[in-house]
Amino acid sequence: MAEEKPADLKQLFVYEHDAGRLELFIRIVYSFVILLVLAVYGIIAEICMLIQWFVILILGRRSEGLSNFIKGYLEYLVHVISYVYWITDDRPGIFPESVEIYEKK
Repeated sequence: MAEEKPADLKQLFVYEHDAGRLELFIRIVYSFVILLVLAVYGIIAEICMLIQWFVILILGRRSEGLSNFIKGYLEYLVHVISYVYWITDDRPGIFPESVEIYEKK
C-alpha cells in the first residue's frame, strides 16, 4: 500500500523528463545571482557558527538566534540546490524564503 503524504508537502528532488531550453540559458545568469547570495549568506553563517562555538563553550548552551540563522542558511541551500544542479526548472526565489525540511524515518 502506498504511503500518503500531506498535500502541503513538496518533494524537492524529483526526476522531471521535460526541460526548457530557454530556461537553461536563463538559469546561467539566475544561478550566478543565487550562488552569490548563497556565498554571502554562507560566510555570515560560518561567522555565526564560530560565535555559536564560543557560546556553547562558555555558557554550555546554544543561542537560539544564531541557531535559527544557521538553520535558515541550510534550508535556503537545500531549497535552491535542485534548480542550480539542473534537477528542476522550477525557479526558486533569489532571497531566502521560509522553508521547513523534514527527515523521513
